[in-house]
Amino acid sequence: MATSKKGGWSDAPAQAPLSNPFAALAALRAVDAAPAAAPAATSATKPAADPKLPARAVVAVERKGRGGKTVTLVTHLGLSTDALDAWVTEMKRSLGCGGTREDDAIALQGDQRERAIDWLTRRGVRKVSG
Repeated sequence: MATSKKGGWSDAPAQAPLSNPFAALAALRAVDAAPAAAPAATSATKPAADPKLPARAVVAVERKGRGGKTVTLVTHLGLSTDALDAWVTEMKRSLGCGGTREDDAIALQGDQRERAIDWLTRRGVRKVSG
């Protein structure tokens, strides 16, 4: 029942909204119960070649010569300049800190030793000294 202009109830059915913006999405909600099978790997297809990962890294904290600011240095990675720049960017983003590349090292702002060691081991570096 709907109310009339005078505030009373009437027996006329309520009107439907003019347009429903979510009506088109109802068809997208239906999901197949069985997921699509993953394609079988064949011997003809090669897995994507990962860039050579460093076998070792040294993580240290330094304050001397930096105006009293603490910096975490990651050294002995043995990566090319482009790869090292990519690692710096990814490491800063995932650790949520600032940093830069200094020659062959990664310098992160603050004492990030434990977090940097965890990140490097997850990344695939086999031996991390810290």
